[in-house]
Amino acid sequence: MCPHRCVIADGKFGYCGIRKNVKGKLFSMIYGSISSACADAIEKKPLYHFFPGSHTFSIGSLGCNMRCGHCQNWQIAHSRIDNSDRKMSYVSPEELVDLSLENKCKGISWTYNEPTIWIEYALDCAKLAKEKGLYTVFVTNGYIEPDALDAIGPFLDAYRVDIKGFDSYTVEDYSGADIRVSDDLEDSRHCFYRDVTGIKSIRPILDAAIRAKTKWNMHVEIITNIVPGYNDSPEELHEIAGWIIQNLGDETPWHVSRFHPYLELSHVPSTPVSTLELAREIGVEKGLKYVYIGNVPGHEWENTYCHNCGKMLIERAGFSVREFKIRDGMCTNCNTRIPIVGGFG
Repeated sequence: MCPHRCVIADGKFGYCGIRKNVKGKLFSMIYGSISSACADAIEKKPLYHFFPGSHTFSIGSLGCNMRCGHCQNWQIAHSRIDNSDRKMSYVSPEELVDLSLENKCKGISWTYNEPTIWIEYALDCAKLAKEKGLYTVFVTNGYIEPDALDAIGPFLDAYRVDIKGFDSYTVEDYSGADIRVSDDLEDSRHCFYRDVTGIKSIRPILDAAIRAKTKWNMHVEIITNIVPGYNDSPEELHEIAGWIIQNLGDETPWHVSRFHPYLELSHVPSTPVSTLELAREIGVEKGLKYVYIGNVPGHEWENTYCHNCGKMLIERAGFSVREFKIRDGMCTNCNTRIPIVGGFG
């Protein structure tokens, strides 16, 4: 399931804190156990090119296979099932689908903590959701093994994945089939994943993003939370943008979002808006057609513009859509095709 590939002693838990070895059998201890649930705007994920203006029934549990020092949901993501006092509710797959429909949501999103670690539950739910006409979304750090992704791939519509940094190699080193990543991370130019998330290599994340798009035809959007002094160098931003366009295509939305001091990175200042604007310029310069600035309410680049004529097509205010000027998948000004999945609302 997970690239950590934990070897777990009898009676002990894996790195994620929710899988336990019980007399030689591995059990998920959070199947159907929900810590958080909300009918969210899809824009909150953020997904900007996937059923804009719709609501998605968003759920989370406990645990994660990363330990990000600036995690906004650390209270659940950094928790272990054996020592958490978080109140949990059991919701069966059937009940989850019913709740989604009752709350007038168009889909279900596994989010808040890492969906990969409770993939058995996600898979059972996603199968039922598709039968009922609901869309399905993973909001993920992308740290997943190919077999696990292939298990849920036929039932997953959207894959919103973080590329938190670009460690230890340049974009030219990545062909999509073979990657040369230094095993000696002390020699790396960048150490974001090692120093901030607790994992060794970005490779499984990149491989999974490509696989989600090319093998399973999922809608993929990328987010990078830009942290001053950690992953904000122009060189690193060039590499992320270059990798996206080379491996996922120029229509892939890239969200560059503003960091604010938090948790173990409380000493780090908020990202200057000028840094986000530079990141956007870099993405556009590389050839990406849709680069968004996040966590800066009211910024012009939280809106969607036609890449051909420049007309504003989707005006956003935070997580709300104020205007939607796409008809039949086309710009209403110049009839250019706009890569939006699903209709409005």
